[in-house]
Amino acid sequence: MNNQSQQEMTKADRLHDKVALITGGGSGIGAATSLLFASNGAKVMITGDKEDNIKEVARDIEKLNGIANYAILDISKEAEWKRVVEKTVSLYGKIDILVNNAGISGNLFLSLEDRTEEEFTRVLSVNLTGHFLGMKTVAPYMQNGSSIVNISSIAGITGNAGGNAYTASKGGSRLLSKGAAIDLAKKGIRVNSIHPGYVDTPMVKNMEGAQAFKDMAIASTPLGRGAMPIEIAQGILFLASDEASFVTGAELIMDGGFTSL
Repeated sequence: MNNQSQQEMTKADRLHDKVALITGGGSGIGAATSLLFASNGAKVMITGDKEDNIKEVARDIEKLNGIANYAILDISKEAEWKRVVEKTVSLYGKIDILVNNAGISGNLFLSLEDRTEEEFTRVLSVNLTGHFLGMKTVAPYMQNGSSIVNISSIAGITGNAGGNAYTASKGGSRLLSKGAAIDLAKKGIRVNSIHPGYVDTPMVKNMEGAQAFKDMAIASTPLGRGAMPIEIAQGILFLASDEASFVTGAELIMDGGFTSL
């Protein structure tokens, strides 16, 4: 485990006795959030599509006396959600926090005319339908004071050429979050969305045209850099915690000033 992971596990108690289910928890923002939540007293179910990655994050947490488990999850499949939610409840008795973090970028440099229906549908099935299924499946197990945090993007606020599928999915997640916040308020469940700008994650590094995308994003960011995953995780922690008890239907933009231009 690297020094950053050790820093992420600095002990605190903001999520004492809470149970969190985090998607895409094997790397990037999801891994940073899993470590940060565990360091703040949460029991964490880490999910993802690569077993080695999520298992490693769970082991890192356990080495530092945190509580974690892991499960493979395809967030676009309702049956998969039911299996993982049932496993989480059987282990920990409840779910207090859902972080819908997992997502895919699709091709961010493809015109509307050239994009296939298959790829467009695939991006939406993960980034939008996946968020819907997560909330639908987890909400029945949540109590008053629970929190759902959906990781959208600044692409859900400002359109961009070439990223039409990604933009559509993230914009959909933004408004889905607001609608869910109204629906679930009667149960005392809060729903908010996070909108990161450029973040240094494996998904971004490995996508087609990664360097050109990074150069464009940094050049358009007033702070002159991208975020580290732990910086976004801190915002997720706030919305998940009781400190945000009167915050629902909100969107937290964390973009270094990108959308201020």
